[in-house]
Formats: sequence, C-alpha cells, structure tokens
Amino acid sequence: MDYKRFLRGPLIYILLAVIVVSVGFSLLSGSGFKEITTKQGLELLKSDKVASAKIVDAEQRVDLVLTDAGAGGKQVQFYYAAPRGAEIVNAVTAANPKTFDDQVDKGNWLSSLLGLVIPFVIIGLIFWFLLSSMQGGGSKVMQFGKSKAKLVSKESPKVTFADVAGADEAIEELEEIKDFLKEPAKFQAVGARIPKGVLLYGPPGTGKTLLARAVAGEANVPFYSISGSDFVE
Repeated sequence: MDYKRFLRGPLIYILLAVIVVSVGFSLLSGSGFKEITTKQGLELLKSDKVASAKIVDAEQRVDLVLTDAGAGGKQVQFYYAAPRGAEIVNAVTAANPKTFDDQVDKGNWLSSLLGLVIPFVIIGLIFWFLLSSMQGGGSKVMQFGKSKAKLVSKESPKVTFADVAGADEAIEELEEIKDFLKEPAKFQAVGARIPKGVLLYGPPGTGKTLLARAVAGEANVPFYSISGSDFVE
C-alpha cells in the first residue's frame, strides 16, 4: 500500500472529518455520568447512598446521584436488560431517594438534530472531497469536454492569402473551404457538406498555422488556436 499517496488522498480527510464529528457529537451528547455495571448499581441502591435517581426507560438506563463520591464519582449510571425492568423499579423505590424521576425521557433536541444532520454532512463531505480530488488531483474526468482552444483577439492584424508566400497549391485547395465558411448558405442550398476537418501536413515553420489564420481572415470568421497535445487530450 502506498501510504504517502493515501495520506495525500481525500480518504484521510474523510476519516478525519468523521472522527472530528464523532468526537464533537460525543462531547455534546455526554451527560457526565460514569457507567458502572448493573450489579454495582443495585448494590448502591441498597447502600442508602443514593440522593437522586432517574430511570430512562427508553434507553433502559438508570442515572444515580450519590450522597458521597465513591470510586466512580458522585454521578453514575448503569444499564439493565428489558426483562429486569420491574426489578429495577422496585430497587429504586426501595432505596427511597430524595429525588426520583421515572418519567419518559424526551431526549436532548440538539443530540436528535445532530443524529439526523451528521450522516448527510458526512455524505456531503465524501462527495466534496471526491469531486475536489478529481478536479485537482491530476484526473481529467471533470475537465472532459472543456476546450483549451484560444480565440485570437480581433485586435490582432488580419491575415489573408496575400500574406502567405510559396504555398499556391495549398491556397488553391483551401479556397473552397474559405468560400464555404464565408457563404455557407449557398453550399447548403445544393446539399453540399463541408469536410469535418483539413489536415495541413509539414515540418515546423512551413506556414501551416499562417495558412489556417489566412482562411479565417479571408472568410472573416473567428480563429481558434490549440496545441497538438491539448487537442489529443
């Protein structure tokens, strides 16, 4: 496995985002109670050290506030199995704490909201990082179809066939292309179709680009320039 590539990739950021969100959610939803076993909780109820108790039936949890701080502190909680619900209620009632709440807990609205929002945030982050990596990570997937051709400014000097010397045969063959670009309606009226492209072949410096600009200048149409490597891509 290429760990350097992994650390530079989007997956590491996604993992960090998930960890940060999870830790934040835990901090926000934390109650400050230390969890103990069910057996330890029942023993505390029998020890007459419970100042207040709260049964959260929806989560099968009992929150206890002790009169004296024990090994687990003054605030402890324990969970119980559903079949032991009646036993737990009887144990709390027998302990006779000063405060006893057995109401159904409505829950923390902030925790509920985060529980709904966090999955969508994580999914959105995943898509955002994936799209960012495809755009900036060397992939051309998101740039497919975007032309790199550059339009030659209209302020540039206009080039015509008169500016091209020593290429009479090439100019003669390009006359028809120039006529079609200049007056396409005349050719279309008789069903003629312009070629999809014209290949100008020759070593560098023989005037291929100048000829192309001359065709655009004679037909009075825009001239776009693009390198061969960009055209292949």
